[in-house]
Amino acid sequence: MSLTAAFHTARSSLQATSTQVSVSGRNVSGANDPQYSRKIATTTTTADGAARIPQVTRAADAPLYTRMLDATSRAAGQQAMLNGLKQLAETVADPQLQQSPAAKIGAFSTAVAQYSNAPDDPLFGQGVVTAGRDLVDTLNSAASAVITVRRDADADMATSVARINNLLGQFSEFNSAVVAGTALGADVTDMLDKRDGVLAALSEELGVTTITRENNDLAIYTDSGVTLFEGRARAVSFNPTHVYLADTVGNAVMIDGVPVTSEAAGMPLRDGRLAGLARLRDDVSLSYQRQLDEVARGVITAFAELDQSGAGGPALAGIFNDGGATIPDAGTAGIASRIRLSSAVDPAAGGSVDLIRDGGVNGADYRYNASGSAAYPDRLLALAVATNASQSFAGDTGLASPSSLADFATASVGWLESRRQTATTETEYQTAVLSRASESLSNATGVNLDEEYANQLQLERSYAASAKLISIIDELFKTLLASAG
Repeated sequence: MSLTAAFHTARSSLQATSTQVSVSGRNVSGANDPQYSRKIATTTTTADGAARIPQVTRAADAPLYTRMLDATSRAAGQQAMLNGLKQLAETVADPQLQQSPAAKIGAFSTAVAQYSNAPDDPLFGQGVVTAGRDLVDTLNSAASAVITVRRDADADMATSVARINNLLGQFSEFNSAVVAGTALGADVTDMLDKRDGVLAALSEELGVTTITRENNDLAIYTDSGVTLFEGRARAVSFNPTHVYLADTVGNAVMIDGVPVTSEAAGMPLRDGRLAGLARLRDDVSLSYQRQLDEVARGVITAFAELDQSGAGGPALAGIFNDGGATIPDAGTAGIASRIRLSSAVDPAAGGSVDLIRDGGVNGADYRYNASGSAAYPDRLLALAVATNASQSFAGDTGLASPSSLADFATASVGWLESRRQTATTETEYQTAVLSRASESLSNATGVNLDEEYANQLQLERSYAASAKLISIIDELFKTLLASAG
């Protein structure tokens, strides 16, 4: 080998090692950045024996990254569901505290039974009124809590949509830089990290899948197949509903004009915070609201008054009503919000507890105690067991029908607790999967400082050897020049 060739080889080795040292320094600096992937500067040897680094690459594991994205979406969706279910579960509290609608129905029946043992004692009648108020307040509060959860979920969906659009804007910027840099042969590894970071954040809001195209261009689709980004970001829109009533139907999230969260959605989202919030607002909370409304209707029905005149008049709301004398139909929305203790039996509203014992809230035709006896127990005895009588309930509650009011209310508590427990278990599982996937990805693509420092020592030795070789070649050139002179 000539001295010129040797000098060329040593200089190329020095330059390559210098680049490797620089890349290793970047790795050390980015070691604590969760979005940073380890950069790799691999040397190749050219035909003339020179060392060259054709391109700086980064450590990557596509299957692990995809698994991490999926786990992120599932964990975020389950957490959104669990947060809402915890709020709904506050309507039943600890079963031992007896604060659920089912417990209040039982307490009311007990109060009526006690009154039936001493129908001439107005203090027991007042106890029934107090228990009735507690039952009404519990149903009203539970219905209000459901509406709050649905309204908050709707507001959180609006926040999620705003974040998605923001992230898609950032992704578009980084993706354009990656495509342009790849086409020019530039080092785009840092930009790829930033783009992956945005994609990971996007996966928290909704499930995503990706396809890599020419020049590292990336297309994004929802987990149901709707295009989110393909050359340009698609518009994600949502009109929030600020006022919620029992019969309010929330608006759907639209991606480029295609609904992805409503019942009419042909390609609904499966995972992510947005999907979890939509299910919470439109499915779980709505089912529980229907159950509460049916419990309230069952209360009105169980303690209604029948025509005692023989004229065949309709059954009318008695001790409880939802604003009128008519007993509401099955499936009527908002009964739990409207149910009230009849003012006719409430002394605080100018009524009389005697009407609980005697009937007649709806006039003389509905009076059971025709003789006016103060010791009349028959009506109270019938009311005490009314919650155990079979009733038909609306079919969209997810609970068995026909059923007794007591069993239906208890089943509602069990249904809610079962959903909460299931969501808790699933959230814990998906969080564990996410933690494991993130750890595996970090091990595969992250920076190990011990390995990086050891690599730097080797690079220092290589750099010193190349520098030493250049120094020797320089001395040889000087010797040759001196002898030639």
